[in-house]
Amino acid sequence: MSRSRKKSPIQGVTAAASEKADKRATNRKVRRGVRAKLAVDADAELLPHPRDVSNPWNMAKEGKIYVGKDPRPKDLRK
Repeated sequence: MSRSRKKSPIQGVTAAASEKADKRATNRKVRRGVRAKLAVDADAELLPHPRDVSNPWNMAKEGKIYVGKDPRPKDLRK
């Protein structure tokens, strides 16, 4: 993978290495909400969505940014 490079010069705005813990917590909340909703009404059509239980702006990463037209090779590493 030493020659692996990003195709587009876009990167996350963050000091965190990953949002994995935030995504896991959100999905657990969603699954718990789905189970609760289906326990009350087995034919429920409107189930919880991840945005209903968490805000993506409160996660570790704060969006993405375009690096520029001529990015440094360091910015294109995976």
